[in-house]
Amino acid sequence: MRCHYEVLGVKRDAGDDDLKKSYRKLALKWHPDKNLENAEEAAEQFKLIQAAYDVLSDPQERAWYDNHREALLKGGLSGDYEDDSIDLLQYFTVTCYSGYRDDEKGFYTVYRNLFESIVKEEMEHSRMDDEEEEEGFPPFGDSQSDYDTVVHVFYAYWQSFCTRKNFAWKEEFDTRQASNRWEKRAMEKENKKTREKARKEHNDLVRQLVAFVRKRDRRVQAHRKLVEEQNAEKIKKMEELRRQQKLKQAKLAEEYKEQSWAAMSELEKELQQIEAQYGEEFGDASESEEEDVDVGTFQKNSERDG
Repeated sequence: MRCHYEVLGVKRDAGDDDLKKSYRKLALKWHPDKNLENAEEAAEQFKLIQAAYDVLSDPQERAWYDNHREALLKGGLSGDYEDDSIDLLQYFTVTCYSGYRDDEKGFYTVYRNLFESIVKEEMEHSRMDDEEEEEGFPPFGDSQSDYDTVVHVFYAYWQSFCTRKNFAWKEEFDTRQASNRWEKRAMEKENKKTREKARKEHNDLVRQLVAFVRKRDRRVQAHRKLVEEQNAEKIKKMEELRRQQKLKQAKLAEEYKEQSWAAMSELEKELQQIEAQYGEEFGDASESEEEDVDVGTFQKNSERDG
């Protein structure tokens, strides 16, 4: 089966006007009446063009086709689905690459090609044929890729990878065969569970693969070692800074203590000078008291003798 969009030669986000314009152009080109010399081929092409336009010009038919396009193109729903998706399990082993070089069998070439293939699959399942969408998938790079601009960006995205595949080919029920709307809803509910389960399993598998690759990536290992060395140097500098600060604080404390003793000594000297000056001006208080005692004793003795 050929893709209806390819038959009409339009993108998957084409509007009604684009569909109609392309259909008329192709129908006129391949109409059997205008191709008498190759009527059989023209009739076949004309049939495909009509079928494609009938589906895509109907909003409901088109929505259903968009959701099941991949399955239909690979024989699903009406036949055996041919799953040609990448077998990711074969990349969970060190035997799938040889060395960490950029040659054909090297680690970086093998996994770069793998992730490019995964991106290609994802783009084929995207709803819009917009080449700019590929920018949403950071590249794996090579052995010389910069860590900050390539390696870190790659793993930051792929560690939380979410597939764009809808896994419609996993559905068990063809809702077009439902006899009533309740049966159709029940079918849709079961189909949704099946798709979500398949999506989750695929996301988990890709993320596990990313973790497997990251653990063995020499670029990541080198960066981790660099960070550890930088952290060790920072710790060393911090410890030296703390030691210098402690020495500075101890020195300041000692200087403060010496200044305090010096200030106390100066104060004592000033007090002694004040006392000495006071004694010179007013005499010694203790001597005055002794003189007062002697005069009083002399008076008492005189009175007693008289």
